[in-house]
Amino acid sequence: MLEITNLHKQYKDFELDHISFQLPKGFIMGLVGKNGAGKSTTIKSIMNMLDFQGEIRIDGQDNILCEKQVKQMVGVVVDQPFFPVIFTLEQVEKYCGTFYVNWNKVNYDKLLRQFGLNPKKKVSELSRGMGVKLQLAVALSHKAELLVLDEPTSGLDPVARDECMDILMEYIQNGDHSVLFSTHISTDLEKIADYITILSGGKLFYTGEKDVLMEKYVILKGDQRKVSGELEKNLIGARRYGDSFEAMLPREQYALCDGCPFQAENAKIDDILIYAERSA
Repeated sequence: MLEITNLHKQYKDFELDHISFQLPKGFIMGLVGKNGAGKSTTIKSIMNMLDFQGEIRIDGQDNILCEKQVKQMVGVVVDQPFFPVIFTLEQVEKYCGTFYVNWNKVNYDKLLRQFGLNPKKKVSELSRGMGVKLQLAVALSHKAELLVLDEPTSGLDPVARDECMDILMEYIQNGDHSVLFSTHISTDLEKIADYITILSGGKLFYTGEKDVLMEKYVILKGDQRKVSGELEKNLIGARRYGDSFEAMLPREQYALCDGCPFQAENAKIDDILIYAERSA
């Protein structure tokens, strides 16, 4: 569904450094990294909102050469609705219907009812959770095949976040839809993501299946005086304090450590992000 090849963007004080990843049809990918890692630059590039080098294809179509067709296929959800705040939700429907060739008013009205949204309400009167649901209703009413979500659940309460996760899971069930989900909330990703792409300092740290990532690293803790040789060379983001240390290590390297004297714990997504940043 989404194929990014050698995406590069140079700013005065930041470089998105030739990243490449693929998102298959029927799956959800989490796009993660700290603020300034390159997530928003990646999303803006997908939407052709800035100049970049490299190639981006959506369902096989170049996002620049086939921009009009591609934008009909993509639904975008951000943390705040991007519609005029004085519009009612009925007016949002009329507004969006002029842009999308596959717009379906019946489906939009049905989704508003499903999401508990009053069509008479103005955009300015919506809570953050309602605003996210409105954007999802719009995206799902023009038959978007790819949803691109940029931090949509930040600031939502756990119930609203859970409802959004259920909507996304239902959306991909037909096998033809995909979701690229940028977020800082790792518990959301642990619940619904099939793939994870991690950006660190504008570079690609990891892209692939979430389950593979969760098995890829361990967190080591122990006496730093016992760290040496090959093991020390493979530590990621090591932090030392007193005679102790903690660091991330590829599990395969840990397996080679015969009689390893260190405590090892499975690395969670947040752990991997933290240690990746320390090593950047």
